[in-house]
Amino acid sequence: MPCGIHVKNAATMAEQQKLSETIGRWMEQKDRFAQLLGIRLQEVAPGFSQVSLDVTDDMLNAVGITHGGVTFALADFAFAVASNSHGKAAVALTAQINYPSASRAGDQLTAEAREANKTGRTGLYNVEVRNRDKELVALFTGTVYRRSDDVMDWINGETR
Repeated sequence: MPCGIHVKNAATMAEQQKLSETIGRWMEQKDRFAQLLGIRLQEVAPGFSQVSLDVTDDMLNAVGITHGGVTFALADFAFAVASNSHGKAAVALTAQINYPSASRAGDQLTAEAREANKTGRTGLYNVEVRNRDKELVALFTGTVYRRSDDVMDWINGETR
């Protein structure tokens, strides 16, 4: 029966991937702040997401580099998508960010969130933000609390 087990696992993995994609696209459409910044969802899988944005002049601070809040928001959105991708609603408990290098107008930033640890109630995520040249612009770590409600209930309008 090992062959049957692999088929069942493959079907379950395909279903989980479809759920993750549905959740990711819904979050991309419903997160107004992410839309305001022009954040785009590139990829999503269970416990993972990749998002990007193009830095504009409106996103610069007084000394001409990308405002830290813009970079944080990009990392935070990647974190949100990855942590909700399993289907249970997840909300941030903590978040921390380091900025080892700056970005500027014209840069394309990409944030990749990866699940480092997942329990029934919490999850730990690492997010790397890189520029087009793959230089590390920010390193974000966040912890979520997993609530009892399902994200699909939000998508279907059953929760407010």
